[in-house]
Amino acid sequence: MRVRVHAVYTFEPTGYDLIMPEHYSATAGQRVRVVQLPGAPRPNTMGQCHIADADTGEFLGMVSTESLTRKGRS
Repeated sequence: MRVRVHAVYTFEPTGYDLIMPEHYSATAGQRVRVVQLPGAPRPNTMGQCHIADADTGEFLGMVSTESLTRKGRS
């Protein structure tokens, strides 16, 4: 799955995110926003992206794009 910067998704950990939960602090079912960090690879590079809380903007870590599902626009 390809994700877009600033888009809001629901986080449901799958695959690599289930085995390595120390790479993020999001919880299952949480609304997250894909972010582009300065100097970091673009989202979708190697199937991963950085995320932040959709409401507060708090950085949550790096996750697999397969763990994100689109739930509407915000």
